[in-house]
Amino acid sequence: MGPITLSADVKSSSVSVASSDACNKKMRNSMLERRKPFASVSTGEEKPFDFFRTLFEGFIAGGTAGVVVETALYPIDTIKTRLQAARGGGKINFQGLYSGLAGNLAGVLPASALFVGVYEPTKQKLLKLFPENLSAAAHLTAGAVGGMAASLIRVPTEVIKQRMQTGQFTSAPDAVRLIVSKEGFKGLYAGYGSFLLRDLPFDALQFCIYEQLRIGYKAAAQRDLNDPENAIIGAFAGALTGAITTPLDVIKTRLMVQGSANQYKGIFDCVQTIVREEGPPALLKGIGPRVLWIGIGGSIFFGVLESTKRFLAQRRPTTLPQNSDAKQD
Repeated sequence: MGPITLSADVKSSSVSVASSDACNKKMRNSMLERRKPFASVSTGEEKPFDFFRTLFEGFIAGGTAGVVVETALYPIDTIKTRLQAARGGGKINFQGLYSGLAGNLAGVLPASALFVGVYEPTKQKLLKLFPENLSAAAHLTAGAVGGMAASLIRVPTEVIKQRMQTGQFTSAPDAVRLIVSKEGFKGLYAGYGSFLLRDLPFDALQFCIYEQLRIGYKAAAQRDLNDPENAIIGAFAGALTGAITTPLDVIKTRLMVQGSANQYKGIFDCVQTIVREEGPPALLKGIGPRVLWIGIGGSIFFGVLESTKRFLAQRRPTTLPQNSDAKQD
């Protein structure tokens, strides 16, 4: 009986050691997994989000939302531009409020697609990198990065649109040809510095406010938000950000529409000239239409954006892991 007992003890000990080794191996693998660098790509079952799919879905959702907003609200934007461009007590022309829409959509579609396409994967990467209590910093940074990328398309589009809105040109092709012939290629990027001065803070603030409000609302409601709720939050974020950045928008408009006249030598000269000749309130010209336009636009944009993102997410291949909504926010 002795040898049998010893054999059983040895077997039991071997099983125990094997079990312990397996447990230790799992713990080591778990620790190594946690220590993977930020940009690493996992080949196991727990993959990070699909970067290219997120990029693609961002392009589609952003382009769709941008075109819908621009088409619906273009007349308000035209009135805002004419109010800001008018020097002194000049009268505002309310005819041709859709002037330049077709050419503008040709720029808005790729610009909006590029912005959201860059914003979404950047946001998700930063949310994985930053501590949870710094999610606002992730949203601010992602908004600025997306705005910087989109500015390469937005600025020429904005220059052409605003000059057509103020009656300088009748068609987008004529505008491009004449601007380049008179001012060179750099004429298409007139006011680029002022554009970044306005749009980078605007994009960063608007998306940060929107994302943070959604996080707070979802935590309070303990459920996913519906489209009307996303739209209301988007409207508030847009209106608030639009009001804060109106002076920057006035400066950008003046620099973009001046053409070869060179009334202003730069951003600071533009501010000084406006204040000296028209008074400080002139820096808030067009604030009413701007807040209305961006508030309604934010409602439509974020409502369409979230609907499109959800539509695309529901059609992902089932083999790809779905990201949790909390992690995306």
